[in-house]
Amino acid sequence: MREKQLEQKLVKAAKAEGGMAVKVVSPGLVGMPDRMVLLPGGRIAFVEVKAPGMKPRTVQQKRHEQLRRLGFLVHILDDAGQIQALLSAIKEGDAL
Repeated sequence: MREKQLEQKLVKAAKAEGGMAVKVVSPGLVGMPDRMVLLPGGRIAFVEVKAPGMKPRTVQQKRHEQLRRLGFLVHILDDAGQIQALLSAIKEGDAL
């Protein structure tokens, strides 16, 4: 499955949960995750979407760590089968 297709599945699943998966566009701030998932109850997490088996680049890993140090959840998604577990983790405020 291509990254774009996986991202579309995440958007649809977040919407089905009553939330949103907003595209993050941040000119001048490289390495930001692809999506910010907002779920009912004030739950928020960032999600980096990758093609199956692919890993975040070094600059992305550094940005993810920076966001985690600020207290945000950051998840890596590379398999459609992970989406429900990812959304459940966000609802619970847990890292996968």
